[in-house]
Amino acid sequence: MKDEKCIFCKIANGEIPTNSIYEDEDFNVILDNGPATAGHALILPKEHYANLYELPEDTAAKAMKLAKKVALRLKAVMHCDGLNLVQNNGEVAGQTVNHFHLHVIPRYENDGQTILWKPTEPDDAQLREICANLKMN
Repeated sequence: MKDEKCIFCKIANGEIPTNSIYEDEDFNVILDNGPATAGHALILPKEHYANLYELPEDTAAKAMKLAKKVALRLKAVMHCDGLNLVQNNGEVAGQTVNHFHLHVIPRYENDGQTILWKPTEPDDAQLREICANLKMN
């Protein structure tokens, strides 16, 4: 299903012109218009899912396989030194468009970008409690 009001639905489905580097029946991969670095791409599903929580598992698996394909192409063509995969969910996490998308960001020595966090220092008891609460069978 597509959302008529969603800009990424329109972009993914070719209603708005963009710099597409790959397209198949499920996804459109475009260059970001406000890139962190040269070659910064967005993997957009053609169906509308607001975030990772709504994304079907098979679509998530396809997105990750596609991310690898894009990463290999970026490495071969752009000669990047590294790569970040970034996917934000919710405004507090930096999501600005409510349509699942995966950033594939090539990284270059001294590119001036950072995608880091300030590590916290939980004690062993806190980590054990969190671990116990999060255990999945």
